[in-house]
Amino acid sequence: MGRGAGSALNANAFHGSLYCQGRCWKPCFQERKVKERMHEPEAKSARAVCVGEVVIELKRAADGRFALSCGGDTFNTAVYLARAGIETAFATAIGDDPYSDSIMALAAAEGLSSRLILRVAGRLPALGLIENGPTGEHSVRYWRNGAPVHELFELPDWMRVAEALVAAKLIYFSGITLSLFSNIGLGRFLAVLEMARGQGAKVAFDGNFRPRGWKGDLARTRTVFIEALKRVDIALPTFDDEAVIWGDPSPQATVARLQAFGVSEIVVKNGPNSALVAAGTMQEFIPVPEVVVPVDATAAGDGFNAGYLAARLNGIDVAEAASAAHRLAGDVIRNTGALVRRAGAAMH
Repeated sequence: MGRGAGSALNANAFHGSLYCQGRCWKPCFQERKVKERMHEPEAKSARAVCVGEVVIELKRAADGRFALSCGGDTFNTAVYLARAGIETAFATAIGDDPYSDSIMALAAAEGLSSRLILRVAGRLPALGLIENGPTGEHSVRYWRNGAPVHELFELPDWMRVAEALVAAKLIYFSGITLSLFSNIGLGRFLAVLEMARGQGAKVAFDGNFRPRGWKGDLARTRTVFIEALKRVDIALPTFDDEAVIWGDPSPQATVARLQAFGVSEIVVKNGPNSALVAAGTMQEFIPVPEVVVPVDATAAGDGFNAGYLAARLNGIDVAEAASAAHRLAGDVIRNTGALVRRAGAAMH
C-alpha cells in the first residue's frame, strides 16, 4: 500500500473537534491545503503504529515484595509485534523523569521506534499496582491523573503522531486508548483514522473495556465506541467485554453487531474457548490448540492480538492467523508478567 506526497500533514492539514447535541456525539474534521511537510523518516517507516499508554507497574510477589516493570495493553501488543519482525512504532506521551527514561530504554531494547513517544517536561507517566489471584487473574489499581498521554492529541507535537498514522499500513488501538482522551483529542484521533484509511491503512481495534477508565459512564463508552467502530477494519474484541457493554448473548451476536458497523474482519476472543473468526461470508470457530492453566493472564489478549496481526501482515489467512494468535497467547500466560522475558530486554 503505497504512500504518496499527498499523505503528508502539517499543523493546518485539518482540525478535529467534537460537538454534542443531546446524546449525539460526532467527530468532524475539515481537510485543508497542505502547505508544509513534516519529515520523520523513522516513524514513517513503521508498518504498524500502536497508540495508547505505558504505565509504570508495581507488581506484588508472593513474598509481599514489589517488582518494577512497565506495560500497557497496546504497548504489550506493540512489543510482541516487534518481536515477530514487524516494524512497529508506539505512539504515546510520557514525562522527562527517570521512569519515563526506562520506558524509552525498554522500547529501544524491544526494537520499537520511539519517534512517536512524546516527552513532556515536568510530568510523570501513570502508575499501576498489580496483584494476582490464585488462578492467574489480576487486579490493577491505577494512578493516572496528570499523565501526559491524556493530552497526546493536544500536545504541540501531536501532528508528528498524526502524520505517522497516515503513513502506516496498520494502526492499532483499544478501548483503553479511547478512554484516555478528551473530546478534542478523540475528535482529532478519529479524524486521523479516517484520513489514514483513505490512504490505504488498515485500522485494528480491541474494545478492551475497563469501567474505571470511563468513570462508570457506560452511555459515553458506547457512544465513543460506535464512532470508533465506523473507522475500523479489523475488530479483536473479547466476548466478556462485549457482553457487558452491549449485552451480546453470544460471540455470533457480537459478530453480527460489528458487521452492521461495516467491520470486515472480526475475531471474537473467548478465553479458553474457541475464537470466532468472521471475514466476508466465512465464520469459523478456531479452537485453542492447548488449554493452559495460566500462571499470569495479564496480557493474554495483548499477545493474541499481536500474534493475529503479525500473521495477517505477513499474508497468512484469517483462520491460520487465529491459530497463531492462540499459540502466542498460550506462551504469554505460561509466564509471569505481561512481557515474556528475553535477553536484552530492559525493565522486565
